[in-house]
Amino acid sequence: MEPTENDFRIIDPTKRIKIRINPKDEVASIEPVTIPEMMKKVAQRYPDRPALKQMNAVTKDWEVLTFSEYQQKVEEIAKVFIKFGLKRHETVAVLAFNSIEWFITEMATIHAGGIATGIYTTNSVHSTKYILESSNASIIVVDEAKQMEKIREIKDSLPNLKAVIQTLPPYATYVKRDDGFWRWSEIEEIDTTEVEAEYQERLKSIVPNECSVMVYTSGTTGNPKGAMLSHDNFTWLVESLRKKFPFLHDGCETVVSYLPLSHVAAQLLDIFVSLTLAATVYFADKDALKGSLLKTLNLARPTIFLGVPRVFEKVQEKMLQVGSQSGALKRSIASWAKNVTLKYHLDRMAGEHYASIQYKLVSTIILSKVKQALGFDKIKLMLTGAAPMNVDTKRYFLSLDIPILDAYGMSESSGSHSFAAYFDPHFESVGRTLPGLETMIYNPNEEGHGEICKRGRNVFMGYINDKEKTMEAIDDDGWLHTGDIGYIDNDGYIFITGRLKELIITAGGENIPPVHIEDLVKSECSAISNAFLVGDNRKFLTVLIALKTEMDKDGAPTDDLAIESLKLMENLGLKYTKLSEVLAEPDPKITEFIQDSIVRANKSSISNAQKVQKFAFLPNDFSIPTGELGPTMKLKRSYVADKYKDVINKLYS
Repeated sequence: MEPTENDFRIIDPTKRIKIRINPKDEVASIEPVTIPEMMKKVAQRYPDRPALKQMNAVTKDWEVLTFSEYQQKVEEIAKVFIKFGLKRHETVAVLAFNSIEWFITEMATIHAGGIATGIYTTNSVHSTKYILESSNASIIVVDEAKQMEKIREIKDSLPNLKAVIQTLPPYATYVKRDDGFWRWSEIEEIDTTEVEAEYQERLKSIVPNECSVMVYTSGTTGNPKGAMLSHDNFTWLVESLRKKFPFLHDGCETVVSYLPLSHVAAQLLDIFVSLTLAATVYFADKDALKGSLLKTLNLARPTIFLGVPRVFEKVQEKMLQVGSQSGALKRSIASWAKNVTLKYHLDRMAGEHYASIQYKLVSTIILSKVKQALGFDKIKLMLTGAAPMNVDTKRYFLSLDIPILDAYGMSESSGSHSFAAYFDPHFESVGRTLPGLETMIYNPNEEGHGEICKRGRNVFMGYINDKEKTMEAIDDDGWLHTGDIGYIDNDGYIFITGRLKELIITAGGENIPPVHIEDLVKSECSAISNAFLVGDNRKFLTVLIALKTEMDKDGAPTDDLAIESLKLMENLGLKYTKLSEVLAEPDPKITEFIQDSIVRANKSSISNAQKVQKFAFLPNDFSIPTGELGPTMKLKRSYVADKYKDVINKLYS
């Protein structure tokens, strides 16, 4: 069946989609609105509230836009884009780190009747060109000369690209308006009187069931796919989230924007949830994940914070490192405080609501200072998503009086579908389905495990110009097939146990989800940063082990062992301080310790076929610069398998 306008899926970005309104459900029946309507309402209600705050790189002062100024800038730049030749349903792309200009570009594009899309700053020239061609981009906004150089290299082969705009100095010498290269400061001065009428007509023509944003998948299994998201996808979803978290109040919240806005989760929270709540957004430095994030957190004091698991792991590692250098008395007090706090939270999860005097003292006197030092003293909602978080990391933050809630979503579900809640009784669950949405398990086995499917107004429109993938993703009944394997318990909690496409199928025909086994191995040894399970079409399972090392300023692994690895060496009576020393001549003590850790992990295996038989050390940890991780810190399994094929073959030789 061909996707059409009357369907819940389309592949043509100029078409409108059918909205799945359920009149019997209070949330699913909310009246659809457009993003410009939502922005106008907030700007009228909170005109003088700070909307966006960005540190000026030169003066070190905060540049602040109120909501009325934010809307005014959006409308000004929308008219500039129209003057540059942006047509209805054409795309404006952004290749830049999070900034005020990023937000304005996206919202201006939408107000001009166009479609906004982001490109990861880590993307190659080739992948950047692919997205610009696929999305039919007519304008692109970049921040640095480094990104501008990528576009200069390919601009002549992109006939639809009418303007390239650079936001930050130093500007490339060829940035001259006559050649279609502009500075952001120049476009702010353009007279747009002649397109005012055209802008007003476009604004009137925008409807909730047309495409507003295109989010490209990370492309870890091939070329990225452009997931088209409607106005209603976002404006409705944020209303569902407000029902889920009623303790968030309009005009009272603060967010720090630092995760790549090319990723749907960052867009959902930073741009759309923040707009709906009239929250103030602080922009972190572009090197936030290399160490400066803590500074921004201390300045902003966010009430809502979203981090991928690796962000929380890095905070945990740093705190453990600092703690290990404290005196014996301080370590003893800290250990006692964390044990008291963890017990309180575990009791709450088990249904016990009594707060001991010890917990009240610890929370007020000790841990309040810890949270203040981290910039988390005003947190109302701490979220993680994009990848599974290790239970040990959750328990660690719980012991600091900082519960982290799982968010389950994907680009194709507008970034969110289910959320854990405070004191849910499960560490392993990604929570319950959001109000107004549906979840089902497709083709379950005898244990109720099968593919997790989603349905509702958060489900995307389809992949641009890709009928086959769109029909594969959304079935005739409107169910989005996620590719995630899991189950739903009797209380409605969703559990993810693996990925359909990541399943390892052994030579004996056993279907094995690798993430579960990898987490088991990592949980047995704190010095293991990453474990990579191998066994597809093999007779038995093996695992590649990456020990924790320090990272350099660019986020690439160094040869220096991290604090957890150094502690392990010390406990084993070894003097290694470099990974190269471990690999050059592995001492039997370290190999035996890792093997014993694997044996302990194997005790939790479901079957003999899921037990790991052998392991090998890797020459470096996984990272974005070394290629094993994608821009959102997701593991690129096919890349890892190919990169270390010689190591793997040796395990099976």
